[in-house]
Amino acid sequence: MDTRKEKFPYGIPGHNLSEIEREIPIEEPPVWPINDKLKIIGKRVNRIDAVDKVTGKAKYTSDMKLPGMLYAKMLRSKVPHAAIKSIDISEAKSLAGVHAIYLIENTQKEGEEKNNGKFPMVKYVGQPLGGVAADSLEIAKDAISLIKVNYEEKPFVIDLEAAMEMDAPIVFDVPITRQADGGDVGEVHDGSKGQGNVRGPSTSSFFGGPRGDLEQGFNEADIIVEKTYRTQVQTHMPLETHGVVVDWRPDMMMVYASTQNTNAVRNEMASIFGLPKSKVRVVCDFMGGGFGAKHSAGSFGPMAANLSKKTGRPVWLMMDRQEEHIAEGNRPNSIQYLKIGAKKNGTLTAIQQRSHGTAGVGLGAGVGRIAQVLYPCPNFATEQYDVLTNAGPGAAWRAPGNVQGAFGLEQAIDEMAEKLNMDPLKYRDLIDKSEVRKIERQRGAKLFNWSRRQPAGSGKGLVKKGLGVGQSTWPRFVTLDSSVEVKIHNDGGVEIRSSVQDIGTGTKTILAQVVAEELGLQVNDITVNIGDTFFPVGPGSGGSVVTGSITPPTRNAAFEAKTALLKLVAKKWETDSSELFIENGQVGSKKDANLKMPFKEATKLMRTSQISKIASRSDDYGGFQQPWGLAYGDLGSVQFAEVSVNTDTGFVKVDKIVAAHSCGRPLNIGQLESQINGGVIQGISYALYENRIMDTGTGHMMNANVDQYKVPYSMEIPEIETLIVEEYSALSSTDAYGIGEPANIATAAAVANAVYNAIGVRLHEIPITPSSILKALNKVS
Repeated sequence: MDTRKEKFPYGIPGHNLSEIEREIPIEEPPVWPINDKLKIIGKRVNRIDAVDKVTGKAKYTSDMKLPGMLYAKMLRSKVPHAAIKSIDISEAKSLAGVHAIYLIENTQKEGEEKNNGKFPMVKYVGQPLGGVAADSLEIAKDAISLIKVNYEEKPFVIDLEAAMEMDAPIVFDVPITRQADGGDVGEVHDGSKGQGNVRGPSTSSFFGGPRGDLEQGFNEADIIVEKTYRTQVQTHMPLETHGVVVDWRPDMMMVYASTQNTNAVRNEMASIFGLPKSKVRVVCDFMGGGFGAKHSAGSFGPMAANLSKKTGRPVWLMMDRQEEHIAEGNRPNSIQYLKIGAKKNGTLTAIQQRSHGTAGVGLGAGVGRIAQVLYPCPNFATEQYDVLTNAGPGAAWRAPGNVQGAFGLEQAIDEMAEKLNMDPLKYRDLIDKSEVRKIERQRGAKLFNWSRRQPAGSGKGLVKKGLGVGQSTWPRFVTLDSSVEVKIHNDGGVEIRSSVQDIGTGTKTILAQVVAEELGLQVNDITVNIGDTFFPVGPGSGGSVVTGSITPPTRNAAFEAKTALLKLVAKKWETDSSELFIENGQVGSKKDANLKMPFKEATKLMRTSQISKIASRSDDYGGFQQPWGLAYGDLGSVQFAEVSVNTDTGFVKVDKIVAAHSCGRPLNIGQLESQINGGVIQGISYALYENRIMDTGTGHMMNANVDQYKVPYSMEIPEIETLIVEEYSALSSTDAYGIGEPANIATAAAVANAVYNAIGVRLHEIPITPSSILKALNKVS
């Protein structure tokens, strides 16, 4: 591969900005300067689809209406563990308006649990058993109520600790595998190790395995913090629930999906039904929220497809709110033991971590990698166990594992700072080697006015104020299977095409910004067509992966298209194309100021109707930390929280959050702030409100709704100030990364530390409720 050397901006403006030389592919574009010297990148640009969204013009999957469309409802188990003896559909089948019923039959594979019945074994309340397609949703619901399922009920277990007992009912008596959903679901293992319902442990990650000697590390420690922390199950609750509309035509299966990953859904549907990928088309133009659980076709995708195939008509199948809670994914809970040793000067000597969590009938209940990588420590080991229970499966959930892990780690670090008689922020200055987080702490502390923090529990009066801090780290994931087509049409129009989907984070807008910057145009000059598998393959939206994966090939394709256009102009002007540029919609010459041509005029020089260039993500400049696409560096944040705690009622109000973040080169400040705001709100919700309540006697979720499943309302959302630290690492042609995960990770830990600072008693379990506050203060038993 031919290469050339270029000098890139490197470091943090206003702190340590310098230059670094990189060797890059010869066909890639010249280096962009820092954002201050760019016209569109790094600015506040309104979302290009904002008007469509606020006026109702935007059509989501649930809004789809196709000619002859039927409405479907799924039949779900009402018991947590059973063999199905029979299913009687006769009454439902004869109901007027019912067009098809499809029952899921047993397809036992080698190594799976023995089941000689016609139907799969039931493992949790809400497990899909079948579906009905009818003229209306009401008829479909009525038909479901008429189906009689004859269960042979079996013992079950719901509670995490009860499931760990050796005499607990066994959920699976065979190895199970992680469900491939395209999302990072924390530390997982092969599902065969362990005893009873306990599987694991996972003892390593892509950052390596155990290091050093724990025993020696603790022997060297002068101070040890040893605590157990607990986090709850948090269910997914996007505004738009999971669902699809499937129109299985003779020559094509059309799937309109509320998905974070159009290509994963396409591949899964093609595999299930034995179709070539070219015969399955998945479209997601607008998506109403997805926090990690919308990477796969789920059970509803194949169900809608089977019903469409049986009827020859399109089938609409969207989950209702109860189904969303019980069956479509959750953040697993955790019981995590942490033991941390340090010398009198604060130097960490050892970190030991052991966790148990349940993702129900699935795997992936680990607590992530944060204890392994946030603070350098010579001696480290982790054991992360999955505990199987008869409950709905877990799924990726905005920084899976790491949110749970940060809640424990960042409280333990605060406890260590207190034992060392050090300010917790200064202690992090001592043990955290990240330069960007150092700047985030400095700038964030100034904006937050951290100096006003008082000793824990020292406030007077009924309502006590507290200040806390928490930190995060998240890998820079890159998906190399990320491609973009940029077209310049001969009427001056510019078009971007990729199957990457915009899940509400603003992907459409940043792609338009990148191309507009490269072509010297305005954002509204660019048409963005994405979220369709007929376009070049794009990455799934998860793991903060999209920006770092898709913007470099977008810029590279635009650069190649621009180069081709400038060659046509150079031929007309009888000059060299390297002397030409495009700026403010005009093609110009660096040598002759009199040579000018509107961009639109230049496109008329084409001999064909368009210039089309496709580019795919290349390796990071300087290579990857892991060859599959783990980039060097991390996405870090520092969150500051101010709370008020009423010591009479136990009510906690988060008054203010200052969120300091970095994501490489910021592309759109407004959208970054919006993402950070959303992550902060979700973190507060996790810390104080959300909690799946299960009836251990029946296996049913008791608050599977939007009334009793608590999330914060507008009056409970605090003042949020964002602070974005610009950082250049010279890793790609845009040097930009995402912000989705880091915005969520540290919030709950910061809130918990602030609550401790307010009342002087530490809570090691979330959600932090009025009841738990009053118990901590010994005001209730």
